[in-house]
Parts: sequence; structure tokens; C-alpha cells
Amino acid sequence: MDFGRLGHVRASILLSPVLSLSLVGCPGSDDAGIDFSATATATASSVDGTTSGPTTSATEGPLDSTGSADVCNADADCVDDPAGEICDIEQGTCGPPCVYQDTRPCYSGPAGTEGVGACRAGINTCNAEGRWQLWCDDEVVPDSENCDNGVDDDCDGTVDDSDLDGDGFGQCSNDCCDIDGGGCTNAHLVNPGAYEVVGNDLDDDCDGLIDEPPEACDLGLPSDTANAFHYARALDLCQTTAENPANPADRTWGVIDASLTLADGNGSPAQVQRALRPGFGTYVDPEHGDRLVVLSSGHAADADDVAPPYAPFQNPGVNLNTTCQAPADWLAANGGSFPNPPGCPAPGGTTANDSVMLTLRMRAPTNASSFSVMTFFYSAEYPEWACSQYNDFFVTLVDSTANNPADKNIAIYDDGATLWPVGVNLAMVADGLFTQCRNGQIGCQGPAPMNYTGCVGEALLAGTGFDVSASNGCTPSSQVPVGGGTGWLRMSGNVTPGEVFEIRFAIWDTTGHIFDSLVLLDDWVWSVDAAEPGVAPG
Repeated sequence: MDFGRLGHVRASILLSPVLSLSLVGCPGSDDAGIDFSATATATASSVDGTTSGPTTSATEGPLDSTGSADVCNADADCVDDPAGEICDIEQGTCGPPCVYQDTRPCYSGPAGTEGVGACRAGINTCNAEGRWQLWCDDEVVPDSENCDNGVDDDCDGTVDDSDLDGDGFGQCSNDCCDIDGGGCTNAHLVNPGAYEVVGNDLDDDCDGLIDEPPEACDLGLPSDTANAFHYARALDLCQTTAENPANPADRTWGVIDASLTLADGNGSPAQVQRALRPGFGTYVDPEHGDRLVVLSSGHAADADDVAPPYAPFQNPGVNLNTTCQAPADWLAANGGSFPNPPGCPAPGGTTANDSVMLTLRMRAPTNASSFSVMTFFYSAEYPEWACSQYNDFFVTLVDSTANNPADKNIAIYDDGATLWPVGVNLAMVADGLFTQCRNGQIGCQGPAPMNYTGCVGEALLAGTGFDVSASNGCTPSSQVPVGGGTGWLRMSGNVTPGEVFEIRFAIWDTTGHIFDSLVLLDDWVWSVDAAEPGVAPG
């Protein structure tokens, strides 16, 4: 019997108490990838609309309060049964004869499919002998999925698709691995919405290629571009996608939307505050591809750059005259004030001066649980204004359902007791995180100067503009670089596989407008494993 086309109008079969429905597809056939191999328990509704339970053999069930057996398979099982001597084979219960031409709803499809998609109950009619007929008129049970008719034919809840592994993709949406077996493993992680995991010998994204490395898509991008999608490409996020595509096969991971704003999500930053560069300074190169992202509370340029041009980060620095509130959700999660190391003066208010923010709205790959991006923070507030009210901030806020810090900020350093946001004041509590700098006294313009020994060199300051020599009042008193930096850090956060989420990268001056800070971003990487949110030396 061909169950692949079962029951579209008066399926002329004898309903046994248990209906086994199996649609097993062969490669290349119309039914490929569809498998209803689970045994389907037949149910039916009585005349008053109630539904019987699953049927079993007559020897399995206990007696009810009248002494009737729970189930029957033939009239012989109902001899002397107090409920009646007629076995209702469809429902498997004993009872009296039914009334000629009475009807009741019936459904022989797998449990949980009635009322889903095209599937619907039919009508069971009492015949002239006082027995319910052994078929179900006008019912519709699961059929092979037609990919082009706009109907959920197999009644799995997905129109024009058959998603056997529950990953949101099926045979109609180009899932090359919809069920384990035949060389296909971890089927729920393999589909067109996945990213390619290099080294696992699988075609994770079903593009016909195995273990292809991430592409680069940032060659030749103009340095002063205002197109926010170009900044995503410079981060090595090369795919774009639609949030609600009409074709299920197009639910791939990628960037949905991108914008450049002030830190509160409104307005536009000054053109000089953002740039894409083939490097920064003399020795800092992109971590991947040909461009890196530069965001600054001053000019996003090193000493030799144009479009936009260089401007000193200190002496005097740049006042761009823009002011807005810091990101409201981050601020509220921190009690309405900027987080600050103990003993350091609180910033003057909660405004973000000369801010710039890059926001990316994305769909995560269906096999990704986390991501990471390389970041390098510089500040002209180092060393003299550490532990002061001038604590310039860089935050990265992740709006996701996954496990991330309560204030959404993953630009944090965990010292084992406290999560500290990246900023110049970090040098007071995280010895060794500022590494591109000169050791000596820091915070000499604040209330709590201290000796810093975490610097490992100054090479990555060369040519950046943060290497310009000046006297800052700290010891040693000789000419020293006007700023310092963290070196490359790997910043990680978590996502829920396949979700649509947002990430916001923002930097601003705190309390004042001059003595500018800057951040470099590059080399976005997905991971199948969850991460510990925060930054670590890269």
C-alpha cells in the first residue's frame, strides 16, 4: 500500500487500531528526506465531540468501572461486556450498536498533525448494520511536501518544506543534511543558515564546498565611506540577509541592517570620527582581510592618514561639540551612572561627548553559539588622567537572548572579582591590560596616582599619533608618549543559534571633549561553542 498519498478523499482502507505511516524518501525521489517512520496512533472523536485515547491490544488495558475492557479488536472481545457486545474497531471499545446514519469526526493521521497545515479530520458514518464504517470520509492526512503550492502538505508546521531535524530548513529550502545517516552527522547543525566550520570535513552551509575558509570582502573600500554596511565588511561580515525573507531557503545568517549614529542611537557622528584603514600607524595591520574599522572621539586617522585627515589626540585634541546621553539600557543597568573603580572621582554626568556608534543587526548562524572580534583601544587620557573624571569609554552592547552580562556590555575585563568596562581607568585595576605604553606614574592629575608596570613596549604606538612626545607632569618627567593602548584584545560574546540580534560598538569622551580616544575593530569569527563574555589578550 502506498501511504505517501494516503487519505485525500475517502481513503478506502480498513482502519486497524494502530496505523503505521512511513514515508521514507530515496535520494532523487519526490519523497527524498521525508520520514514519518514513527508509528501513528489512530484516534477518533465520538458523536459528542470527545476524542478517544490511543488504541492498544485487548489484553493490555485494565477494566473500567463497569467491568468493560479498555480496548477490543473484534466482537469476540466484547461477549458479555456490560458496555455492549459490539466492538467499535476504530475506537477499540465495546458498546451497543450505533444509530444508522449517525456521524462522528475521525482522523487516522499521526498524533499532533490534525489541524496542522492541510491535515483535517473527516466523517465516520454508522451503517445499516449498526456499526461504524471502517473508513474516514473526507479526512486529509500528511502527504509528501509539494515545494511550490504554498501549502503545508506534510503537516509539520512548515509551508513548502519538510524539516525533519528541526533546524528550520528542509528539502525545499536546500538542507543538504536533514536527517542523520549516510555520511550526514549532527544534521540539526548542517543547513543553509549555518556558517562553515573549517576543519570538521562537513559542508556545514550546504553550498557544495567543504571547509572553505572565510572570505575577505573589504578590498578597496574607501577610507571615508559613510556606508555602514562597508564597516560590516571591514569586520569580515561578508554576508547580508533579509529579516523575513519570502523564500525559506534565504533565511541565511548575515547582516540585516547597519547604521552609524551617536551613542544614543540618534543623529550622525562627524565624518572625521569613522574610517576604514589598511592599517594604523607604522606596525598595526588588519587582523584579517585588507581593512580595519577605526572609530574615534576625535579623528579616525593616524599621523599620515587623509580622508579623513589626522588631528592630534592631545594638545589640544578635538572638540566636535556633540553631546548626547550614553546608551540608555546600559546606563540603567549600571544604576544610572557610569561604572568607576573605587577611589576614583565619578564622571561629570552621564553624557557621551563626541560619540560615534556602529550598530549592526544580524541573524546568527544556526550552528553558532558565540562570536569574537579583535579590538584595540587607545586613549590620550593615559597616563595622567587615569583615575579621574575623564574616563573615556568604549562599550560593545549585545542585544541577544543568550548569556551575556546583565548590562549587555562585552567590552569588559574580568579581574576575578569585578567586570570592568574598557576605558583609561581600567589601568588602575587591570595591571597588564594596557600594554602599549610607558611604565611609570599614572593618574598624576587625579587624586590617587600610582606606579604602573604593565607596559610591555611602545612599538604599536609608532606612527599612530599617540606616540607624540609631551610632558604630562607624571614621573618620569622627561618627554613621554601622549597616550597608550591595550594592544590587540579578543572580545567575545554569546548568541542563540539562528536568532536575530543587534550589536552596538560605541566610543565617547567623558566629562570633557578633548584628549581623545580611539578603537580599532577587525576579524569577526563565529564559534559553535559558548564563550566567556569579555576581552582577553589576542
